[in-house]
Amino acid sequence: MSSTLEAGDPFPDFTMETPDGGTVNLADFKGKKLVLFFYPKDNTPGCTTEAKDFTALKPKFEKAGVELLGVSKDSAKKHQNFIAKHDLKTPLATDAEKGGLSDLIGVWTEKKNYGRTYMGIVRTTFLIDEQGKVARVWNKVRVKGHAEEVLEAARSL
Repeated sequence: MSSTLEAGDPFPDFTMETPDGGTVNLADFKGKKLVLFFYPKDNTPGCTTEAKDFTALKPKFEKAGVELLGVSKDSAKKHQNFIAKHDLKTPLATDAEKGGLSDLIGVWTEKKNYGRTYMGIVRTTFLIDEQGKVARVWNKVRVKGHAEEVLEAARSL
């Protein structure tokens, strides 16, 4: 399944918990470009690589005037451990509540792996413009080269 959002759609407002116990919401990024990347789980190989890739490119995103925010259903405490273990500089948020943002936009869905069916986040990235509209969506992301591709798209926005 792919996200229910497409380029041109307004991105829905959200409030999510940050690892430091605070909150982050869409209004925090008003007037700024935002890369919002949803990933399945902290400390798994693909998710770790993706977060590290965005961290490595964070200065280039900043130079292009683009904010970053990674989102999973992991708890704030798990995010703290993930950040510390891998020296991540990319902000993370927790979409832990049932019926949260990932449910609303269609990235929380049924998945199958080795014959097992379960609910999980499908790796998806959104580039959101300064007006809070979706500029681009990457569904079912392959991690290799993804952060660089997002950076190029953000630069051209």
